[in-house]
Amino acid sequence: MVFLLLPALSWAQENRITGRVVDAKTKDPIPFASIGLREEGTGALTNEYGYFQLAGLEKTNTDSLIVMTLGYERAGIIIKRGATEDLIIELKKREIKLEGITITGGKVKNLGLGAKSNNPGEGMIQGLPGSQYAFFIKNEKQRKLGNVRTVSFYIGENGFPREPFRVRLYKADGNYNSPNTDLLTENVVVSASRGGEWYTIDLTSYNIPAPEEGFFVAMEWIVGGDKFYSTNFMDNYTPYGQIMRPTFEFKESRTWSYTIGKGWNLLTLANGNGQRYNAMIKAEVDMIK
Repeated sequence: MVFLLLPALSWAQENRITGRVVDAKTKDPIPFASIGLREEGTGALTNEYGYFQLAGLEKTNTDSLIVMTLGYERAGIIIKRGATEDLIIELKKREIKLEGITITGGKVKNLGLGAKSNNPGEGMIQGLPGSQYAFFIKNEKQRKLGNVRTVSFYIGENGFPREPFRVRLYKADGNYNSPNTDLLTENVVVSASRGGEWYTIDLTSYNIPAPEEGFFVAMEWIVGGDKFYSTNFMDNYTPYGQIMRPTFEFKESRTWSYTIGKGWNLLTLANGNGQRYNAMIKAEVDMIK
């Protein structure tokens, strides 16, 4: 049995892509960057130290390796069939112009948006490293909004609630109003102390203006420590992470899911009463009166 496995292992070594993603200026490693092969439809996530690995090309002789992450410009590299090892991919910082909010002659109050219930619905929302679930925080009454104060996720009691995840905020300016442009441009990696309750993250120090129509709040599953994750190395890595709970408060689908190599997709599940299956997420924002 051992000898039968040796050729497969040898092939895997000969047809893989490995490397490290670093800051172009400081040469510091960039953790949790998304690595995707466009034609293969596969991808990986850099670990805490910027390293990644994934299987090489199987469908084509050449493909584009797309690298993107929060706060940096997207990069692309042409990859050929066969082993491509020890790549060093340098990403340039993206220049972000922050627009401040000027309040004149008005009062600022706290406004809660998103999920209202403290009782989660049946089911679990669990992601693989690099995947995301984004819930649209809708400004239903068209209030005048200021900055985002806090975001909250209902963390399930199952799984591993203390595992880290990254907080993401997006504008709804993608295809079909999907998540696209980052509102939160810095890495905010957090972990809950326990599950079975709301977990709140204070974002007031980031001065994020809330778009008038609303915005997406997303949980991104990441890899901790020196482990690797790749969409085609599932036998080598078992993801253990926190589990988010769903809510059935809304009659419309407001939740999108993201998978490396596949992009964003709208969730359209519903219960017997026609209430849609959504991620249990809420936010507090400044309301200007």
